[in-house]
Parts: sequence; C-alpha cells; structure tokens
Amino acid sequence: MSAGFDIPIPFAEARAVVRPEWIDYNGHMNVGYYSVVFDIAADAFFEFLGLTREFRSHHGATTFALEQHLNFLREVNEGDALRFEARLLDFDAKRFHFYQEMFRIGDDRPAASCEGLSAHVSTVTRKTAAMPQPLLTRLAAIRQAHAVLERPWQVGHAISVRPPARR
Repeated sequence: MSAGFDIPIPFAEARAVVRPEWIDYNGHMNVGYYSVVFDIAADAFFEFLGLTREFRSHHGATTFALEQHLNFLREVNEGDALRFEARLLDFDAKRFHFYQEMFRIGDDRPAASCEGLSAHVSTVTRKTAAMPQPLLTRLAAIRQAHAVLERPWQVGHAISVRPPARR
C-alpha cells in the first residue's frame, strides 16, 4: 500500500437508489435509512482508504463506528438516484474522522450530510488496535489531499435550537 496513487478530491464513487421500503408515512425516506444509506456509501469510501476485504483478512482487523452525526437538509423520495461525496478529515493511530454528503443525482445541493468517527479494531481482541504503517501512510496522503476542501459547517457542530450561521 503506497502513497503513490491518484486521490479523488473529494471521493465520489458511491451511488444508491432510494428503495420503496425506506419510505415512511410522510412519503419520504425515513430517518433511520439515512444511516443505512450512508453506511453503504461509507463501505466504498473505506475500500478507497485501503480498508479492503483483503486488508481486513490479512491484518485480522475491521472497523467499528464510534460516533455519527446526521444532518437532514432536503427530502429524498422513492426512486431518487443518489450520489455521495466523502472526505477524510483526520486520523490517529487507531481512529479516523470522515465526512460524507448525499446528493440527488442532477442536484448539486446536499440532501443530507453525515460526519463519522470510526475505529480500527482487532478481530481477535475486539479492541481498538493501531493501524499498520502502510495504511497510516495512505491516510496521511488522503488527509493532505482532502485538506484543500472547505470545511463544511456541519463538521463538529452541536445540536441547538439556534443553528450556527452558514457561510
């Protein structure tokens, strides 16, 4: 795993379609399925980061979600084709912080966002474990490339009845 690779800024390979079973009594996607669809999109992003099936098997490692913050910005409906953009915000030896946005294909306005923190975990001990150096090197290159992106207002904000001013 080397740092000499093309880094999409942001990563934008994940796609999904809103399924009928994801629709609630309001006629739009139920809040619980936002977590589902962002998790599906995160799988593609994690693969890009280097957390592939082969990596997991070879290193006896996986990832566990530690925290997730969702923002619901626009309705999505049954049959809507979705695309996702993701970026690596930061990492340390055992954890990585990332951010995703969901868009309806053909609409450049985010429909939702998801900020997440995940841990690198040993499948033997089921405890957080340091990532191998080649993965850390790859993450450093991705973090540096993604640092050119403007920091979204959603990153790190607290829930409040007085939302932060948007830029």
